[in-house]
Amino acid sequence: MANPRLQLVDVTHHWQPHGLSDRVALGVTKLLRAVADGFFAKRYGHRAIVLETVAAVPGMVGASMTHLRCLRRMCDDQGWIRILMEEAENERMHLMTFIEVAQPSAFERFLIIAVQWVFYIGFFGLYLASPATAHRVVGYFEEEAVISYSQYLAQIDAGHVENVPAPAIARHYWMLPDDATLRDVVLVVRADEAHHRDVNHNFANTLAGRTGGNVVVAPYPQKADPARQAA
Repeated sequence: MANPRLQLVDVTHHWQPHGLSDRVALGVTKLLRAVADGFFAKRYGHRAIVLETVAAVPGMVGASMTHLRCLRRMCDDQGWIRILMEEAENERMHLMTFIEVAQPSAFERFLIIAVQWVFYIGFFGLYLASPATAHRVVGYFEEEAVISYSQYLAQIDAGHVENVPAPAIARHYWMLPDDATLRDVVLVVRADEAHHRDVNHNFANTLAGRTGGNVVVAPYPQKADPARQAA
């Protein structure tokens, strides 16, 4: 069974927009949420496959841009590079897990390629122009991800989605028991998304010179240690 505290993930809106930058970030997020809702409806497994492909982009872009900035300025990164690389890797593991749960169609595979390229270029440009806005966008994206996975969980609990056994890759990565199910996977993935939400809102606040917010940079709620992953 998944850690009981994973049931307590806060699904509420975490950061009220302050200024034009935040409002643009929230507007873009709501627009993309509407598109995803219209295309995928309640096919949450297929939604996860496409969106997790996109979700792995910001961490890699942010880490590489931070790395280059620190090289130019000859300054310390304050741990940001490692955190963002872990975020990218964590989102990739979400993708690998849901590929086992819901096999993507040929069209969805094409959509993954197209959306990833468009999003990568767009997010790279946004990060160049305003890193604070870029991290705020990710924070809002992750708020929506928490909502989506909560809805996925509700569909499983209502019996509308079969609570199949958890894929082996998920049991290994999140240290789940052998009898873990899809419900346990959705719980740990939702907790990861809440973690990304808090981290990116925190980064946006720091870059914008703001304080406050319900944000801390903490370890992932439940994840395998490197030694076990390498075993």
